[in-house]
Amino acid sequence: MSSLTHITDATFEQEIQGETPVLVDFWAEWCGPCRMVAPVLEQIAAEQGAALRIAKMNVDENTTTPQKFGISGIPTMILFKAGQPVERLVGFMPKPQLMGRLQPHLAAKTVASS
Repeated sequence: MSSLTHITDATFEQEIQGETPVLVDFWAEWCGPCRMVAPVLEQIAAEQGAALRIAKMNVDENTTTPQKFGISGIPTMILFKAGQPVERLVGFMPKPQLMGRLQPHLAAKTVASS
């Protein structure tokens, strides 16, 4: 079972590296849609295990990274593979819709082994 990782501007670059895709959730305490998507992300983290890491970055406490990626609305989630952004999701999404956007990037890793 995987859990959510809280990251900062200082730890961001290190956290998005590696072979496992990392979904970074840019959020804030005061954001209603951010609070709505949080339990969905917790479920996905628990179900995906080693196939996907989920990290959360509070945009009020960390301003450099959100600015670098042009985050103008939250929640914004960016999926990184090998340190590079490959998918951007903005706003609340129900779990099936969110997984529908993420799954092609997760499946690509297993296809290469056939």
